[in-house]
Amino acid sequence: MQNITPFHVAIPVHNLDDCRVFYRDILGCEEGRSSDHWVDFNLFGHQLVIHYKPKSDEELHTNPVDGKNVPVPHYGVVLPWDQFESFSKKLQEKGINFIIEPYIRFKGEVGEQTTMFFLDPAGNALEFKAFKDMGQLFAK
Repeated sequence: MQNITPFHVAIPVHNLDDCRVFYRDILGCEEGRSSDHWVDFNLFGHQLVIHYKPKSDEELHTNPVDGKNVPVPHYGVVLPWDQFESFSKKLQEKGINFIIEPYIRFKGEVGEQTTMFFLDPAGNALEFKAFKDMGQLFAK
C-alpha cells in the first residue's frame, strides 16, 4: 500500500482534562499544541484535536454490522496487524471497557479484519482495525 496523507479530525469533548489524560496516557498519543479550549494529539501519525463542547444529552446511535451494534459516528485508525494486537492488549491491560471487544469480523469472507470499539470519556466512539491483507481494505 502506498504512503497516505495523514487525516485531521476534530471531535467534541465536555471535559478537556479527562480526555487529555485518556488520549495521552491510555492511548499513548503524543500531545501537541493546545489552548484552554482544545488539544492536538498524534494518533498513529494522524492529527486528532479534542475541542471543548458542553455535554450533550444525545444518546449513542448504533447500526448492525456482522451481528454487532456498531456506534455511529465513530473514528479510528487502520493499523498493521501486529500493531493492532499489541495495542489491543495494552488497552485490555489498562482496563478499557469495550463496546465491541477485539474480534475477527467477516471471518472467512471478503474484507476479513480484526476490530474493536470503545468510548473516550466524552462518549466519542473509536474503532481500531487491521487487515492481514491490506488489499482487502476496500474489497467488495
